[in-house]
Amino acid sequence: MSYRVAILGIYHESNTFVNAPTTIDDFRNGHLIKGSSICSEYASAHHEIGGMLEVLNREEMEIVPVFFAEATPGGKITAGACAQLLDEMFQALREVLPVDACLVVPHGAAVSEEHADMDGYWLSALRSLVGKKIPIVGTLDPHANVSSTMITATDALVAYRTNPHIDQRRTGIEAAELLVRLLRKEVIPHQHLLELPLSISIEQQYTSKDPCKSLYAMVEELRNNDTILSISINLGFPYADVREMGSAVIIITNDQPESAQQTARRIKKYIVDHQEDFRGIKKDTNSVIASLGNYEKPVLMLDMGDNVGGGAPGNSTVLLDAIEKEGIHKAFICLYDPNAVLQTSDYQTGKWFELVVTDHLNVKKYYEVTLISRGDGKFHEPDPRHGGQVHFDMGQIAIVRTAKGNVIMLTSLRIAPFSLKQLTHFCINPNMFDVVVAKGVNAPIAAYAPVCPTIIQVNTPGFTQADMTLFTYVNRKKNMFPFEKITMDD
Repeated sequence: MSYRVAILGIYHESNTFVNAPTTIDDFRNGHLIKGSSICSEYASAHHEIGGMLEVLNREEMEIVPVFFAEATPGGKITAGACAQLLDEMFQALREVLPVDACLVVPHGAAVSEEHADMDGYWLSALRSLVGKKIPIVGTLDPHANVSSTMITATDALVAYRTNPHIDQRRTGIEAAELLVRLLRKEVIPHQHLLELPLSISIEQQYTSKDPCKSLYAMVEELRNNDTILSISINLGFPYADVREMGSAVIIITNDQPESAQQTARRIKKYIVDHQEDFRGIKKDTNSVIASLGNYEKPVLMLDMGDNVGGGAPGNSTVLLDAIEKEGIHKAFICLYDPNAVLQTSDYQTGKWFELVVTDHLNVKKYYEVTLISRGDGKFHEPDPRHGGQVHFDMGQIAIVRTAKGNVIMLTSLRIAPFSLKQLTHFCINPNMFDVVVAKGVNAPIAAYAPVCPTIIQVNTPGFTQADMTLFTYVNRKKNMFPFEKITMDD
């Protein structure tokens, strides 16, 4: 029997500490796709939608692509943008009803000006629209701050297992296969949410190293149980002052609530027993710069305080200024500054001039530079990289070199450093530099590790600073590590 399966989603990671809101234009400059264009964009992409499409085609299901919107992480989504996205998505869905099931693609950490749990809000609205009997299965980014509302509104949610996220397509396959089994009445998913009294610092969320490596290995052992359909570790997103902020685990059994509860208790005990493993050691800018001579080059310097993938603006000059002051090592850095790009239009290639850059604190910085090139900032990424996207657009760009020999790429649109093509497509060879600065924490590693033998996470200041205890939270849960010590009673 063939089933009609709708695919839809709104995907955003919202940093509530960032003042600049995320608007509808940010989604238009990201991905705002409807109907069959969804299949064209993602069929061969390393993205969860690509995995969903693969399974539905293989199982000869009727694919009903509805709507998908995604914007670069940033501040809260405006009320107007949220309303417009929901109106367009649900209108598009109404036009294709009835459907037999929905595959959904939320991020899990979206916040709008009106809805602190925006993903829970739209998933609940979807449930109300299609009714209780229509299965809703989906994927989550492991940086999701999972709410009980998300769980209640869906039959099953499955998170990626890697950070950097290079398994998105595989996760889409897993979610779609679970939906197919549900439709064929082979399984009855029971979904259980374990909210952990823990918020894992972003730099600790690298799944290939401890503490996450051991946590994932322990959970993998728990999967070897006939009653378990899925276990998803949601590392959480600490840059959101919402009640759901923190790490969580979604346990899905085949109609076995008690098994889910037993599994949850074992995972929570592991977290309480190992809480100090998640504290981490943070390296400051001065000590990293002073030790550069000890490392194999090029060094990938991860600017944690200006992590674009965590919503930061991508215009901090803290590391650039430190490297310029040191004056020994040559670096590449990308800065988001549309006005700086415009300035370069007054100069010819090779001409020296004073460039004015406005940093993350709205302070003007001045650099003597020469123009290398200007142009269109579009590029294509064919390989599996964090985010799973294929097409990228930096708007108009300009590439300049400072008098100290450091190269700055200036962009008109803000994107995260998820692809090495951001450099190589524009004839920038990373091996020309001692240091490559990437405005991220873990996500850039998938792209840059093949060319950077040394990787250092730098504890820089900013909207995504590594030490979350320095932020002022009003809505977070208590008790929660690292803010408080935790026990099994928390």
